[in-house]
Amino acid sequence: MTTTVDTPATTVRGATVELSSVVKNYGGQRALDGISLSMRPGEFVALLGPSGCGKTTALRALAGLEQVDAGSIRIDEKDVVDVPVNRRDIGMVFQSYSLFPHLSAQDNVEFGLRMRRVPAAERRRRAAESLELVGLGHLAGRYAHQLSGGQQQRVALARALVTRPRVLLLDEPLSALDAKVRVQLREEIRRIQTELGITTLFVTHDQEEALAVADRVAVMREGRIEQIGTPEELYTSPETPFVAEFVGLTNRMPGQLRAGGVTVLGTELQLLGTPQPDGAVFALVRPEDIVLSAFGTPAMVIGTSFLGSLRRTRVSLEDGLELSVQHEAGVSLALGERVQLSLRGRAVAVIPRP
Repeated sequence: MTTTVDTPATTVRGATVELSSVVKNYGGQRALDGISLSMRPGEFVALLGPSGCGKTTALRALAGLEQVDAGSIRIDEKDVVDVPVNRRDIGMVFQSYSLFPHLSAQDNVEFGLRMRRVPAAERRRRAAESLELVGLGHLAGRYAHQLSGGQQQRVALARALVTRPRVLLLDEPLSALDAKVRVQLREEIRRIQTELGITTLFVTHDQEEALAVADRVAVMREGRIEQIGTPEELYTSPETPFVAEFVGLTNRMPGQLRAGGVTVLGTELQLLGTPQPDGAVFALVRPEDIVLSAFGTPAMVIGTSFLGSLRRTRVSLEDGLELSVQHEAGVSLALGERVQLSLRGRAVAVIPRP
């Protein structure tokens, strides 16, 4: 179903987006290895993965900035593989703000409309509305050097939205900002995206960022999508060890896999993902799934970090294995203190142990 949303700033119709078996090679190196991705109108999808996994290449292929070697790219069911960038009706925001230093914020936002020969009065009105949408209407007359990094990125976002694109592409747009501004702006981007109903693809290497804003997250590895799902699905039910270790924190704990279950610290846990042959494995256990208890496996506190609403404590078992345990912030442990550990019993992913 196509979504149409009216706002004071603009009217945007979210498009369907579909990448099917897309391949991209760079001089014998395969950057995209047949990836397929479908996005619903108005959906916010994040591409998450380590550097070099192909996420930015996928975004650039969708934008038309990279020619693909195989596969199809469809926007509202139209194949756009051979359609030039300026005719794909896509808005883009990159890590670099790329504002024209000799133009005001208002004129920077108007620029794309000027290239489309939009009449001056309408150009000014739409640019002013877009700046209001990102909370910068009062700074329309300022130049780039008079704006903070966060404000410059808001101008770049307004410039991408003013042309009323069907699809918005965001390539690491927050990575150059400090932590507090990054959190504020990602929430603003999500608010604006939801308000406009625009289909959005967001590229990031920051798992917290992806999990916080996206409807679905696609985890990429070596040019392929390893798993796609809601943030909750990726965190609680990773389908592969790579996803389990990349999304969130994990402890590698030795265990024995037998008949579809793995025994760790004397507790039998169910197995996530595809069945694997019996034998010695590492179970990937989340810090919050290790419990400080009255009875269990002995350990010694070797470090602790206060993280506001929770505390993360590092412990060492008698055999030297070090683990991270996540618990209530009010439970404060001293270095060298003896504790007991047990497991909550949640299912885990495993990897073979040499």
